[in-house]
Parts: sequence; structure tokens; C-alpha cells
Amino acid sequence: MYKWISLAVALVLSFSAQAIDIQPDTLYPKVEFDTSMGKIVVELDRTRAPITVDNFLTYVVKGSYNNTLFHRVIADFVVQGGGITPKLVEIPVADFIVNESGNGLSNSLGTIAMARDNEPHSANSQFYFNVADNKKLDPSKRRWGYAVFGEVVEGIQILEAMALVETQHNTKLNWPDVPVTPIILNSAKLLPRQ
Repeated sequence: MYKWISLAVALVLSFSAQAIDIQPDTLYPKVEFDTSMGKIVVELDRTRAPITVDNFLTYVVKGSYNNTLFHRVIADFVVQGGGITPKLVEIPVADFIVNESGNGLSNSLGTIAMARDNEPHSANSQFYFNVADNKKLDPSKRRWGYAVFGEVVEGIQILEAMALVETQHNTKLNWPDVPVTPIILNSAKLLPRQ
């Protein structure tokens, strides 16, 4: 009987590990964003930002980003998502992660980075795309920056179109720069190993 219980436990653990497989042995995993404005593919850099990539991929594989909004859009700056549903409710988040902004990657046009509060180690689920060269978001000798962990490899024109949508102050969120017409992230999926 114990043998069957052990086998059942092993199967459950095996299934759970497969269900949240974040390709830990892939140095440059790719994620496809299927948005209401088109598809974007990013290549992540686990060699420079392993903690950030693993955190991000955990949200992706669990489906946490599916049916969420790009809720902050500032032309010539950023397009931000990964935290709010279309009903303007925050998604469940995991613990904060260590800030990996000193990894040598810069907040340049077409890169993806982690959003955070003023506290340097306060990133969890929200991310942003740089739609300009935002070197002021990089670390300096006296301050932490924002951790870049990948770049757009397909669909940059979709990202550029997102950056130009009309925005407004949202009274429910009490946030500026929210798109008037919602931009939905229908799904984010980890692409098969290549």
C-alpha cells in the first residue's frame, strides 16, 4: 500500500514540476505575448538576470499574465503591464525579488524590464517595455536602477503602436497614463526550446 502512495505522490510532484516548467536549462528562453494589438516575442537573458527571468517565467507559465492590461502607456518612455485585470483588479503576486539592475543590460529601446516601487527590491509581477532609450532608468554609482532582463525580437512595430495610444487619468485606479481603449494581454506563453 505504501508503495502505491509513494508512487502517487511521485506522480503528483512530477506533474507539478512539469506544469511549472520554466526551462531552467535554457539560457535565452523566448516568450510570446498575444495582445489585442498583435504579437510580440521577447528573448530573455538568464545569463545576466537569472532571478528576474525565473520570476517572470513563473508568472508566465502559471498563466498569471493572461487576460491582463497594459495599464500604463507613456509615449517615448514605457508601456507597462503585468499587474491589472480588465476589471481593474490587481493580480495575485509572489514575494519581491532582488534587483538585478547592475547586470550590464541597459534600458534601451525594445528591452523589457521589471517595474518596481521606490524601494529597489520591490519588483514582483509588473514589467515594462522601453519605447525609447531610457538610460536614466539604469543604475548609477549612487542609486539602483530598473532591471532589464530581455529584449523584443519580433513585433517591435506592435510595441511602437501601443506607445501611441490615447491615454487618460483613471479615477478608479487613481493613475494617469491609462489607455482609453484597453490594450489586453490575451496570453503570454513560454515558447518551446529551440
